[in-house]
Amino acid sequence: MFGFINLIQENPLVAVVYAISVILAIALHEAAHAYTANYLGDDTPKIQGRLTINPMAHLDPIGTLLIFVIGFGWGKPVQFNPYNLKNPKRDTALIALAGPTTNIILAVISSLLLKLFGIQLPMLALFLSAFISLNVVLAVFNMVPLDPLDGFKVVRGVLPHKYLADWDATARYGMFVLLFLLLTGVLWKVMNPFINLLMGILM
Repeated sequence: MFGFINLIQENPLVAVVYAISVILAIALHEAAHAYTANYLGDDTPKIQGRLTINPMAHLDPIGTLLIFVIGFGWGKPVQFNPYNLKNPKRDTALIALAGPTTNIILAVISSLLLKLFGIQLPMLALFLSAFISLNVVLAVFNMVPLDPLDGFKVVRGVLPHKYLADWDATARYGMFVLLFLLLTGVLWKVMNPFINLLMGILM
C-alpha cells in the first residue's frame, strides 16, 4: 500500500522511471486493442480517437492513480462494435489477445535492448528493466480468464458454440471473483510462476 509514494520519497528517479514505464505499457496495450479492432473492420476506436499511441487517449485517471497508490488499476477500455466484425467470435478474441501480445513483444524488444546497451547506459538499463517487468505483469494479469480481463474473451473465442452460453453466464461474477482473488493474494500466487518464468527468460 502506498508503495509508489514511498518510492518517491526514497528514490525520486526510480519513481519517475516506474511512472513512465507504467504509462507507456498501459497506453500501448490499449492502442493495440484499438488498432486491431480497426484492422478487423470496426472503426469505433477511430471515431473515438483511440488510434494513437498518445497515452492521454488511453489512460483512465482513476485507474492510473490506483496503480500508483495500491498497485492495481486499469487503462481506459477500448470500445468496439462486434457487429462490424466479419467473424465476431473469432475477431473479438483477436482484439482481446492483441493487448497482452503487445506487452510480451515490448518486453522481448526491451530485453534485447537491455542486453545490447544496458551496460553502457545505466539509465536506459533502469528504464528497460522496469518496462520489461511491467509488461510481463500486464500480459499475465490480462490473460486471467475472468471478465472483464482479456483472457475471458480469448477463451470465449476458442470455445465450441455449445459452451458459449454457460461461459457468458459467468461474466456477471467475474469482477467479484477478481477482486476476491486480488484482496486475498491468491491471484498473485497463481500468476507468480508465469511471471517468474517469463522474467527468467527475458532478464
